[in-house]
Amino acid sequence: MEEEANKVVTEFLELVNKVNFFTRLKPENTSNNSFNVTLKVSSYNELQLMISDLLKASIMVLQDNSTDINAMTLVEIALQLLPQDEMGLLDDLHKIHLKA
Repeated sequence: MEEEANKVVTEFLELVNKVNFFTRLKPENTSNNSFNVTLKVSSYNELQLMISDLLKASIMVLQDNSTDINAMTLVEIALQLLPQDEMGLLDDLHKIHLKA
């Protein structure tokens, strides 16, 4: 019986090593055991719409106390998606526009 269990475990480990599983999470180069996940978007406009939808869904969840959805998770995702560097560029471009 134990020999059969060892055989099953060995076959499972061979399968896991043979096929490229666990590819979605990419380890971050920090010591806090964080991972990165790639999200494909077609434009900044699509990204902005995604962030807006996450925030709207969060508001709806917060208004409806009967749901099991964690609004904090949605807000955290939206916060991570905000293009902070690009917002600085928009501020600089806006200043140039005001001088023109």
